[in-house]
Amino acid sequence: MVGDSLNPVTDAVRRDPAMEWVQVRHEEAGAFAAGAEAQITGRLCVCAGSCGPGHVHLINGLYDAHRSMAPVLALAAHIPSAEIGTSYFQETHPDRLFAECSHYSELISQPEQMPRILRTAVQHAIGLSGVAVVSMSGDIAGQDAPERLPGAAMLTRRPAVCPGAAEITELARLVDEANAVTLFCGSGCAGAHDEVMAFAERVKAPVGHALRGKEWIQYGNPYDVGMSGLLGYGAAYEAMHGAELLILLGTDFPYTAFLPEHVRIVQVDVRPERLGRRSKLDLAVWGDVRETLRALIPQVAQKSDRRFLDRMLARHADALEGVVAAYTRDVERHRPIHPEYVAAILDEEAADDAIFTVDTGMCTVWAARYLSPNGRRRLLGSFTHGSMANAMPQAIGAQLAGRGRQVISMSGDGGFSMLMGDFLTLVHYDLPVKVVLFNNSALGMVDLEMLVAGYPPYGTAYPSADYAAIARAAGAHGVRVDDPADVRDALRETLAHPGPALLDLVTDPNAMAMPPRITGRQLAGFATTTSKLVLTGGVGRMIDLARSNLRNIPRP
Repeated sequence: MVGDSLNPVTDAVRRDPAMEWVQVRHEEAGAFAAGAEAQITGRLCVCAGSCGPGHVHLINGLYDAHRSMAPVLALAAHIPSAEIGTSYFQETHPDRLFAECSHYSELISQPEQMPRILRTAVQHAIGLSGVAVVSMSGDIAGQDAPERLPGAAMLTRRPAVCPGAAEITELARLVDEANAVTLFCGSGCAGAHDEVMAFAERVKAPVGHALRGKEWIQYGNPYDVGMSGLLGYGAAYEAMHGAELLILLGTDFPYTAFLPEHVRIVQVDVRPERLGRRSKLDLAVWGDVRETLRALIPQVAQKSDRRFLDRMLARHADALEGVVAAYTRDVERHRPIHPEYVAAILDEEAADDAIFTVDTGMCTVWAARYLSPNGRRRLLGSFTHGSMANAMPQAIGAQLAGRGRQVISMSGDGGFSMLMGDFLTLVHYDLPVKVVLFNNSALGMVDLEMLVAGYPPYGTAYPSADYAAIARAAGAHGVRVDDPADVRDALRETLAHPGPALLDLVTDPNAMAMPPRITGRQLAGFATTTSKLVLTGGVGRMIDLARSNLRNIPRP
């Protein structure tokens, strides 16, 4: 957003035809959008905020970008340089403020520091995959820049990292010694799908994934046993705990309660600071997943015993069969609408190369369990930072990255209403984002958290609002649906609309989902609160994949 201290920067962008200024209504939305665009393109994206409150508003979106490893540069304007340190109007200390959510945060106090400071910031953002912040007062920004260095090379991409020979040899030994190996994959498996499948086939390993690994590893995977964690499903948890050797591939999975304690564990990650910080490791391997597996596969012996793999595939199919009825039984007559049903139909109607942005909360549950990756679709959310209100602003950045590509924001009414002002940005730039709004008039995930802890839900309900009417008033296409029989036609209408559109779906606030493993304490919490809620969640088309994998098991 523009602002007095940022005016020299804004004017410089105005005078440069190679740059585009995207005017948002809230700086937080701008930071979320920048992070999403960087994740989709893999290239640096920039956001900016004026002094004091302006750049403070950036901080939540920058935390998310940094934890999502998105290369983002933030320009934080500062108060007049002569007033720094005097508690001047709107004064903060941005170089300190952003230190925790960035790899680099520095203040430019004189023009001669340019362009070296800026170049250093860009190289931190790209090289370390995260946020860099450059702060400068408006009076400094308005001065003439020094001559830039002619022909100076800029870092534009990160190198591949292959572990040393000793680590590969030791990893091969551990694999060869284990009769049952399980792979658990995260977002670090991006670009390594073929290698993971080849390794799983060689060692007959079931393959589970974390949420951020879903889009990279679940498709075309005959070894799939689902997802572990709070939103998990299938046999991933059992496969991880039943193995002799668990290999964590490109994941910084934070939920230690779901990791085994009495299994040998190897972790492979390109970020060395992540190795061993969640569980005790028998071997830490510093390297890219793809490069590591390329070096490892020729050194491990081919395994022929499929008994562990086939048992986990069968358990996975059984687990999915047990909950599949949750979204198939009487859903076309159930009011309020089952959100699971909406997610399942959306999965069927969305484009094969759609980009989904997903609000934190129950929308993340439905996305995790119902959206089907295929190697072309993308799935973005605040999966590491866990912020509300991320989906619609991220859709802005994703749509700017590819104006001809279908972008769908799976928004909850709680998250959408928090940054609803930037729906006007979609209209302003005629961005054809489709907001599919799961409107249950409640903070559903917080309801669930309270129930698990044994508290009655409190402070989580909202008065009903007609968001489709708000969308139409803003100049966008808006449709409201409360009859499940109308869901498919309304989705088709919304997705086919050429401009920004919002589909307001009145969904059941009591639709909740259980994690794959429940503790006695959690069950006691539910029992003291309610005995009438249905706590199973469906799994969409994943059951078809599980059944197919079972059919492909070799028969004796």
